[in-house]
Amino acid sequence: MPNHTLSDNNTTKKQRGLFWFRHDLRLHDQPALIELCEKVDEVSFIYILDETHFSPTKYGLQRMGDNRYQFLIATLADLKRSLENQGHSLTVLKGNTSECLANVLKQGHFVYLGLNKHSGFYERKHVDELAYNYPNLSIIEGEALTLFNENDLPFSVAEMPDVFSPFRRKVEKKLTPREAIGTLENFPSAFVPEFAEQDKLDVNAELDNGVSNEFKGGETAALEHLNTYLFDWHAAATYKETRNALDSWKDSTKLSPWLAVGALSPREVVRQVAKFEQQVEKNESTYWIYFELLWREFFHWLQTKYEERWFKFGGIQRAAPNTKHNPKVFVDWCNGDTGYPIIDACMKQLKATGYMSNRGRQLVASCFVHELQQDWRYGAAWFENQLLDFDVGSNWGNWLYLAGVGSDPRGHRQFNLDKQTATYDPDGAFRQKWLG
Repeated sequence: MPNHTLSDNNTTKKQRGLFWFRHDLRLHDQPALIELCEKVDEVSFIYILDETHFSPTKYGLQRMGDNRYQFLIATLADLKRSLENQGHSLTVLKGNTSECLANVLKQGHFVYLGLNKHSGFYERKHVDELAYNYPNLSIIEGEALTLFNENDLPFSVAEMPDVFSPFRRKVEKKLTPREAIGTLENFPSAFVPEFAEQDKLDVNAELDNGVSNEFKGGETAALEHLNTYLFDWHAAATYKETRNALDSWKDSTKLSPWLAVGALSPREVVRQVAKFEQQVEKNESTYWIYFELLWREFFHWLQTKYEERWFKFGGIQRAAPNTKHNPKVFVDWCNGDTGYPIIDACMKQLKATGYMSNRGRQLVASCFVHELQQDWRYGAAWFENQLLDFDVGSNWGNWLYLAGVGSDPRGHRQFNLDKQTATYDPDGAFRQKWLG
């Protein structure tokens, strides 16, 4: 991935710009950042940790639990170090997003604002509010969180298929992912707005160095892991056969936490997998990594299509499931006390690590909706609280799917837990590890 050097042939008077990091906590593959820096001679960098992440929702849960918080903090600390190496700083603010932005824009007298487009309903609302409240602010909205730009798609988002298979066929027939852009080499001068100490968050002070987890937050760790997975372990060559393992570090890519916070670009993953295919091996397993990224892509665009319905009980189908919320059953499921051993092992793994295999997620969601007959939205909210790799598209999209109110053409998809246990934990090692 070559570095990107700013063009110096633009003689137009330049001014001050602000880059707002959101779900894109990296310096590689940042077209909006590059475009912003080409237009300004001073630039500032901010991240806003919205206070609503730490207030109970209608499901009685904070949006962000401790495991996810620590992964985010480590990612921000890594981004801060990378910017400092370029002579810049990252200001992390904590509070109401709209109020924080208003404060920054007022005191900084910014002419340009750079950010990346996100498909989430609330993320899009923030940008719409900015455009309305600051008509003189030039907003540079890049697209680097997905494989394709919206205008690349062979259909409008409003007319996209609601089911994955026709989406995949149309996309694969006509599109190849956008090329990842290299890291910017030369930045404009730094401008650091002044904030009261109580409005800022010291990410280094927030780091819990006692956290023991194989997932290390940050762009540096993300790129290192991607390289290790592909070119040291050559694990991509067997990904399709091993990806459903319940508790093995090497058997699936484990890229999802870094993709979720944007420490890793999906386009860079595709670029590196293509390099692996050229240098090592190309087979069905290497394709399957791309296939899984297409699922991620599908949910990103589908949430744009359905907006608030993404979070409704009846989902995109507008068909309320025959389930309800029972507080005790819900708590038992969260704590791994359901009495279904494979489910309880998966749930204890999630609570301890902030991670669960894709197979495990399908099993616990199926059990929650079918065996326990619970309101799927509470399960989605618990995953949002717990998962290192929480992504509003993939998480809520998969829960909609398993609850029978999303994109699954078959409706309620129920897994046979005994059969699944025999297939994926035949010797009981996974249950023994997490249940003792």
